[in-house]
Amino acid sequence: MIWDNFRAALLDLDGVVTPTADVHMAAWAHLFTAYLAERGAPAYADSDYYDYLDGKPRYAGVQALLASRGIELPYGDPTDDPALETVCGLGNRKDAVFNDTLSGEGLEAYPGSLRLLDFLDERGIAKAIVSSSKNARGVLTAAGIVDRFPVIVDGLVAAEQGIPGKPAPDMFWFAADQLGVPHEQAVVFEDALSGVRAGAAGGFGLVVGVDRGTGADRLREAGAGLVVAELDELI
Repeated sequence: MIWDNFRAALLDLDGVVTPTADVHMAAWAHLFTAYLAERGAPAYADSDYYDYLDGKPRYAGVQALLASRGIELPYGDPTDDPALETVCGLGNRKDAVFNDTLSGEGLEAYPGSLRLLDFLDERGIAKAIVSSSKNARGVLTAAGIVDRFPVIVDGLVAAEQGIPGKPAPDMFWFAADQLGVPHEQAVVFEDALSGVRAGAAGGFGLVVGVDRGTGADRLREAGAGLVVAELDELI
């Protein structure tokens, strides 16, 4: 890792900085294990999380998972009650489980990720969070590190600005532009295949895959130039 080549780090949140990917994974499993069983569809498996849900905007993930089972539902509206059988209703049902778990169990960032943040600060490398989640600020606040990121591009910002979600590279482009750093001088950090593909499509200087269960080979195939298990391996 030649840090002299880079002026900014664009970091996904869940599974890269904080272990909230595990909470998301459990919330999706809670939702779809019961829902697919009720519909008589093929059972939910852990691999479904990586294939259809991980790193994508919530409702896009619902649509992708349902399409894999041949299920079509009305899209609905983001204000839909979680009890409604719409794409948005199911997504909101999952989000309620996620927030209940987060508020009940608390959260700490990965120690290796905190060490990398300290290293970046020492070198004067700018930092941004780029997350599909609309809960990013709440997660960062719960982890006590929200003030460490001058730029946070999350699902709420993407919706407000009309920015396409991952695997399109636009959220990463927007973050780099907000930091005032050319795309080729920014490093993308991602644990999700959709996020790695977004970084690879964006013309960034490097995409670092963080293997939290997706698999190093799959991350490289998606476009990661380096794959690590913990971020402090890069110090």
